[in-house]
Amino acid sequence: MKVLVTGGAGFLGQALCRALQAEGHEVSSFQRSHSPALEAMGVRQLRGDLADAGAVHAAFAGQEAIFHNAAKAGAWGSRESYFSANVTGTRNVLAAMRAHGIGRLVHTSTPSVAHRGREAVEGNDETTPLGTHFKAPYPESKLIAEREVLAANGPGLATVALRPRLIWGPGDTQLLPRLVDRARSGRLRFVGGGHNRMDTTYIDNAAQAHVDAFKALAPGAACAGRAYFISNGEPRELRRIINDMLAAAGEPPVDKTLPFGVAYAAGAVLEAAWAALRLGGEPPMTRFLAEQLATPHWYDISAAARDFGYVPRVSMDEGLRRLAAWWPTRV
Repeated sequence: MKVLVTGGAGFLGQALCRALQAEGHEVSSFQRSHSPALEAMGVRQLRGDLADAGAVHAAFAGQEAIFHNAAKAGAWGSRESYFSANVTGTRNVLAAMRAHGIGRLVHTSTPSVAHRGREAVEGNDETTPLGTHFKAPYPESKLIAEREVLAANGPGLATVALRPRLIWGPGDTQLLPRLVDRARSGRLRFVGGGHNRMDTTYIDNAAQAHVDAFKALAPGAACAGRAYFISNGEPRELRRIINDMLAAAGEPPVDKTLPFGVAYAAGAVLEAAWAALRLGGEPPMTRFLAEQLATPHWYDISAAARDFGYVPRVSMDEGLRRLAAWWPTRV
């Protein structure tokens, strides 16, 4: 099929493009800037901004299915910037799909839509209540987008939303480099001790889940109009996850901690300072980040196995071996 991936130049986007090519699909990507990696893969690149309805409409012409993966992520930034990319952008995707009669949409959401402050998430499934009173625009905007994608499901457009948890692995240009940088500078701390268990998702498993859902997706299918948590299904203590990743990068383990109350208060002060002084970049701590780092977050992924056959193929230990082999070769 002719399949388009929004945000194909990103970490997950590239993995999706590779996985779809391996299935024999003709893959295009819609993103803001040219990607040498996609060029090397032979992926057709269409440039534009999700908030530009005309650009989205033009890019979707002739496509048969869409993987809407592009989004603005992070713990800091203006509400307008997140809503422009994640809400307006998703509305433009849905409108373009209807205009062109494209019948299948796999949407990349996030478990953060169910973030409820310090409320522990341990083995929860898709009946978990969704979040309210968000302290950051990212989860709020992604929740609105997810709801609109699922509401669009019907006879002419089958939709499904996936919520992969903390994606990592070879090719990562964000999570591991940041961990290594903070560890080397002595700024890495475990908020609340780091003994809270969390889920993660190896990159190939995250891409596989999207392809599995796509294969099963059709009007009236079990997964149509539903959202699913995705992970490796191997919850571990956060301190073990981070130190295993640091070890894969050849770095020594970290043991320093920061009480949750101190981190949360620091986040509030830093948010106020960044807003008042209009500082660039992200504060080193925010209230949302403090809650995320100190609260158990792991999910029951059996619904994804039941409805579209998702079973992770790469274990965490195998993924860590692959990460260690890749890290010295990165550019």
